[in-house]
Amino acid sequence: MKPQHYHAVVWIDHKEARIIHFNADSAEEETVHPHGGAVHLHCKASTVEGYRAPENVAFFREVAAALKDAGEFLVAGPAAAKTEFVKFLHRDAPDLIEHLAGIETLDRVTDPQLLAEARRYFRVEDRMRPQIA
Repeated sequence: MKPQHYHAVVWIDHKEARIIHFNADSAEEETVHPHGGAVHLHCKASTVEGYRAPENVAFFREVAAALKDAGEFLVAGPAAAKTEFVKFLHRDAPDLIEHLAGIETLDRVTDPQLLAEARRYFRVEDRMRPQIA
């Protein structure tokens, strides 16, 4: 069965991922939270070496699974989580990386604001490439 929505946007930080699948007329929203609490990828203050905490692979897998039916998707977020997620996709979900349309820095926004930003992004991007499902 063909998905109803071609585009998706995921706004991700270390506490949640808000995913919206959408078309010009409708949208479906979903939120994914990391199991066992958020994992921050900042330097640990208590370590001499300054190593980063390990990425939450299970969280990233759940987010990737939520994006599997998207024809194209945009990854947005305020800081490192979005780039860590894209690195995860390159390494562990290469089939999905082909559907990545872009990465945008975007502070916390409401779902309607996120959807408006994503629709604006894809209006511009879609003029430059054909949509083939």
